[in-house]
This record gives sequence, C-alpha cells and structure tokens, in this order.
Amino acid sequence: MLLEALSSAILGLALALAAAHRLPHRLPARSLVLPTGVAGALFGAFVTHTALDLGNLLLILAGAAAVSTASLSLLLRPSGGRLGRSATA
Repeated sequence: MLLEALSSAILGLALALAAAHRLPHRLPARSLVLPTGVAGALFGAFVTHTALDLGNLLLILAGAAAVSTASLSLLLRPSGGRLGRSATA
C-alpha cells in the first residue's frame, strides 16, 4: 500500500509538472498546480483501491492518473482573451 501511495504521488507530480510546463499561460500559479496534481492522484489511487480491492498496481495508477488529470483540468482557464459570448451570437 505504501508503494501505491508513493507511486501515485510521483505520478501526480509528474502530470502536474507536465501540465505546468506545457500550459503555463492557462494555469494559475505553479504553487497551486503541483499540490492539486498530487492530491488528485492520491485520491484517485484511494478510490480505485477501495472500489476494486486489488493488488494490481497498474490499474491503481491508471485510476490515479485519471483523477489527477481531471483535477488539473478544473484549473484551466480559457485560452482567448475574451470571456463570454460574441456580439453576433
């Protein structure tokens, strides 16, 4: 179980670093992005382990990656400068 938690935290940190490097203009400060990725991965690993009760590390890491990615996607801001509808709509 410790290996699952450590692997999930490292996976979440790697996903958060990749997102912060790839989309710096659409994400808030890095000090918010990194903990969100780690917390999402740990929560995803917990939910996957609880739901499936398996010792399969790859399946648990897949659940951790899915929840971490979903958590990071909630931080994204729109890429355009304008928010809202256009004048012609």
